Amino acid sequence: MNVTRALNNWRKYRQTISELGRMTNRELQDLGIDRADIRSVARASIAR
Repeated sequence: MNVTRALNNWRKYRQTISELGRMTNRELQDLGIDRADIRSVARASIAR
C-alpha cells in the first residue's frame, strides 16, 4: 500500500467517524447503527 492510499484511507476513516459522531442516537438507529459500532463501520468504509 502506498503512502497516498494510506493517507486517503485514514482521512476517509476519520471523516466517517466525525460524520457519524455528529448524528443523534435516533438518526443512527434509523440507519441500523449503534453508537458503539461507529469505529467498526468506519473501518468497513475503507475496506471497500
